Amino acid sequence: MNIAYLSIGSNIGDRLHHLKEAVRALHSHEGIDVTKISSIYETAPVGYTEQADFLNLAVSIATSLDPFELLAACQQIENGLGRVREIRWGPRTVDLDILLYNNDNIEAENLIVPHPRMGERAFVLVPLLEIAPSILHPVTGTPFAVEAPDEEGVLLWKKVKEVGQLL
Repeated sequence: MNIAYLSIGSNIGDRLHHLKEAVRALHSHEGIDVTKISSIYETAPVGYTEQADFLNLAVSIATSLDPFELLAACQQIENGLGRVREIRWGPRTVDLDILLYNNDNIEAENLIVPHPRMGERAFVLVPLLEIAPSILHPVTGTPFAVEAPDEEGVLLWKKVKEVGQLL
């Protein structure tokens, strides 16, 4: 069984509903078991800033899917929840990103793992470190760290203690 970490975000419509539906869709997939879930954080947009704030969380999954099958499953969930790609880093109903997959280093045209910008983004690291506080970067072997996340626009929105709270 493979272990992967995903980041999930939403900033259009009922953001909490979209997060819940994404977690449910992951968990109901035959090859995926959501094993841990972070609290939900409200975060300022990055890149394209003329949009609403996001709700973000991270999940740990156990999966029998290979990384490319997992990517396809994530994209299918995004599409099923109305994701439209019009503006890079623009508004979205839901966004699922594969952050880590085992300790693999994957560089393909359609998938890079570890996620190339995760170390720069508190909105990714804060939820990830909540569920995996001692996780190391698979390439460098160094711990992920975040300093003063509140100053970077990451605020606790809803405390989540177990996966079942969002299923």
